[in-house]
Amino acid sequence: MQKNDLVTVQIEDMGTGGEGIGKVDGCALFIKDAIIGDLVEAKIMKMKKNYGYARLMNILTPSPARQNARCREARRCGGCQIQEMDYRQQLAFKKDKVENNLLRLGGVPREILESAMEGIIGMDEPFRYRNKAQYPVGRDREGRLTAGFYAGRTHQIIPVPDMDCALGAEDNQAVLEKILAFMEEYSISPYDEEAHAGLVRHVLIRKGFTTGELMVCLVINGESIPHSDVLAKRLSQIPGMTSITCSINREKTNVIMGNEIRTIWGQSYITDYIGPVKFHISPLSFFQVNPVQTEKLYGAALEFAGLTGKETVWDLYCGIGTISLFLAREAGQVYGVEIVPQAIEDAKNNAAANGIENARFHVGKAEEVLPDLYEKEGIRADVIVVDPPRKGCEQAVLETMVKMQPERIVYVSCDPATLARDVKYLRESGYEIKRVKAVDMFPHTVHVETVCCLHRVNS
Repeated sequence: MQKNDLVTVQIEDMGTGGEGIGKVDGCALFIKDAIIGDLVEAKIMKMKKNYGYARLMNILTPSPARQNARCREARRCGGCQIQEMDYRQQLAFKKDKVENNLLRLGGVPREILESAMEGIIGMDEPFRYRNKAQYPVGRDREGRLTAGFYAGRTHQIIPVPDMDCALGAEDNQAVLEKILAFMEEYSISPYDEEAHAGLVRHVLIRKGFTTGELMVCLVINGESIPHSDVLAKRLSQIPGMTSITCSINREKTNVIMGNEIRTIWGQSYITDYIGPVKFHISPLSFFQVNPVQTEKLYGAALEFAGLTGKETVWDLYCGIGTISLFLAREAGQVYGVEIVPQAIEDAKNNAAANGIENARFHVGKAEEVLPDLYEKEGIRADVIVVDPPRKGCEQAVLETMVKMQPERIVYVSCDPATLARDVKYLRESGYEIKRVKAVDMFPHTVHVETVCCLHRVNS
């Protein structure tokens, strides 16, 4: 096969980015927008030795799982890689993804995994679930102000007036319309990243799904927003508006938020709940974007921890204390560790706001904090909970966890591949998988969260 060849491909699997995968003459082809079960005609775009990339040209026979996307810009946007796949099939695909990674990369024996693996937790209504959205602001080809999302792998903005994101809160549209109208009226320019000129870079919108509170934060390439009192008056008329701020970001960077936040109107934060636990959420706070599924995810972690009220629990990568405060309701003592100082401040404030006194939080690297407190204060761990970033646990963290010899390790993962890698290490170090449950936190995308419980099997 060569570039520009047309081939017929039966799609049998899907890649990590949501591409359909099929084989032609023993060579795997990755085809964007194709799903499992499709028979497609595709055009070869790039070939390597054993695999290649092709562009979907025609769907010759659609998969039984194929459906019309609710959003007409789903393919161009790229944020929902599998919105054209029936939701039940999405769940089956994600559960298989977790299983296959644990089998192939983690080396977990099939009989052990079959005993441990439980059903995936999906959503009753898999749309409108995101409580946070970040919109770049710019100009379209005709020079008109626009805000929306970047098209996949580009910095071309797909404007929101043409695309009411099916995953975001319905309030977002009204917020953006008021901001763009204000910018037009007062000749406030959007940011141009090539020229490093212009003022408004992004608009961050967060919503408390339980409280109904709304936050708007404008990320700006400057010190202030002209006529911000007018903007605040207009935005404050939107029901639920609680916090209007700006984030100062004058750097030449792809990082969206700046570190300095200035309040324009109202509070500097909003509040929301996960289950019975209340959280203060600032523009810079990490907070799970799907609160409905987060409660189920953390509920599974709490169940897997098997707490009786006497255990000492360590929560590594604790962030603003979301899992820690869930655990503290049923643990004897919880210790949270996080390297980001502001997150620990938020965690302490959240504990105080909920009247939780059996949770202590420490700033630092887990591999340094744990041994220090263990050796100096004799604090041990009955249960360790980890919720690391996508790259998984640092090797030193895994080594420290094994040295602490907790009875149970509860691993909350956002990447089945790094989960499998870390499970392999833990299984080789005296632990065995007992329970695994996948949770669909991001319907219509290829991402899946997993909760895995390992028990110590040697003394």
